[in-house]
Amino acid sequence: MNPPREPAASAVVPMWVDGKPRAASSQRTGEVTNPATGAVTRRVPLCNAQDIDAAVKAAAAAFPGWRDTPPLRRARVMQKFLQLLQANQKDIARLVTGEHGKTLPDATGSVQRGIEVVEFACGIPHLLKGEHSEDVGTGVDCHTLRQPVGVCAGVTPFNFPVMVPLWMFPVAIACGNTFVLKPSEKVPSASMRMAELLKDAGLPDGVLNVVHGDKEAVDAILGHPGVNAVSFVGSTPIAKTIYETCARNGKRVQALGGAKNHAVVLPDADLEFTADALTGAAYGSAGERCMAISAVVAVGAAADPLVALLKKKAEAIMVGPGEKEGVDMGPLVTRQHRDKVAGYIDQGVKEGAQLVVDGRDCKVPGHESGFFLGTTLFDNVTPGMKIYQDEIFGPVLVVLRAKTLEDAIALVNRNPYANGTAIFTESGGAARRFENEIQVGMVGVNVPIPVPVAYFSFGGWKSSLFGDLHVHGAEGVKFYTRTKAITTRWPHQDTPAPGFNMPTLG
Repeated sequence: MNPPREPAASAVVPMWVDGKPRAASSQRTGEVTNPATGAVTRRVPLCNAQDIDAAVKAAAAAFPGWRDTPPLRRARVMQKFLQLLQANQKDIARLVTGEHGKTLPDATGSVQRGIEVVEFACGIPHLLKGEHSEDVGTGVDCHTLRQPVGVCAGVTPFNFPVMVPLWMFPVAIACGNTFVLKPSEKVPSASMRMAELLKDAGLPDGVLNVVHGDKEAVDAILGHPGVNAVSFVGSTPIAKTIYETCARNGKRVQALGGAKNHAVVLPDADLEFTADALTGAAYGSAGERCMAISAVVAVGAAADPLVALLKKKAEAIMVGPGEKEGVDMGPLVTRQHRDKVAGYIDQGVKEGAQLVVDGRDCKVPGHESGFFLGTTLFDNVTPGMKIYQDEIFGPVLVVLRAKTLEDAIALVNRNPYANGTAIFTESGGAARRFENEIQVGMVGVNVPIPVPVAYFSFGGWKSSLFGDLHVHGAEGVKFYTRTKAITTRWPHQDTPAPGFNMPTLG
């Protein structure tokens, strides 16, 4: 199979509807750029309601046949898709680097984490098994079925163009649903490539469809009566709006929002190990991760030596184009986002935080038009500062100070975001207290980015999640299926006929 070619800047990324590329009816388009150079590499259609309707109708037409396909046969399609993803992993990672900017090793790793969800989905025949109880009453049995919900949709962010879509559509499709994927218009190409690979894997036409666009496309998805369930990952304000809109429209919804992930560092922690871990967690992917550590709570005597180590390691990070070997951190996704993050650094200085490392003057020779920003570190940050309160989503790490573990836990729990958190310590008792008392959905103990493996589920608490169920893992299967309980009696001739009273057991 030939690797995908880099299209010309004038090329327009098509939709993927009913198993083939399709031009959008909308005349509006957006630019897709290479963040390392600032150059426009392709254009993407900003789909309208007519385009969304075409994709939903294709998914609805494909649903009966795919629903009735035995789970084992669905699993075989997933197994073939898994093999194709593995064979094309490097090429897909290059697409990610070319449109997002993250380094090739980081992009490759994120593709791998998505592949692991496909591995999980290959076990769908077992995961869809219901329960059975014999003789719940005299001659009465009861069992449950897990059945697909119908046409599902996913709206995914720019920062993980492969991993986050793979959190959604493989599980949904393996459960017997059909799917409409709306990736970020900033990074459309990887989703198109995955659609091609799924077709090569034997997926029937119409089961997976890919549309592109901005708010107009998302609103059309949320309001379409043919869409039964919506999955979303993005900022908290949009997640809340999507949750409320879907609830009004009678749709099942899981909407994952923003984050301000804290790492609590105790004085007994191995500070060299901790600083290495926090540096990667804060500045990897230029901080454009919903699980990035963006706030460190240094407890007691840990603060001064930890900040000194973080400064040393932040200044040593190599910034450059993501495809270049030896680069640790690439550019931000767009010029507008780079400027927004730089504005937060200005804000932090005005608020009186101590600027330990300043990334605003970062220059990459030969890439002067790229969207680069260097690593930035603030110390002595307080909870009232905007650089602490807001999700900056860039290579900016802030350090707050606490006197005790109790104070640190209280600080983290007061924050409205509750996606992920971590503690660094050599004390089992302190770690156990932290994991029990912290009000956050995903917790790491000496693990800086506690993203669960694919057979567990990913999701935060409070303002980081709107909805009851997390993505992938067992909760993903629950989200993409409905449970049906069936009570059965096969009467003999001497069985009394049911009466008018409420039936009881016995």
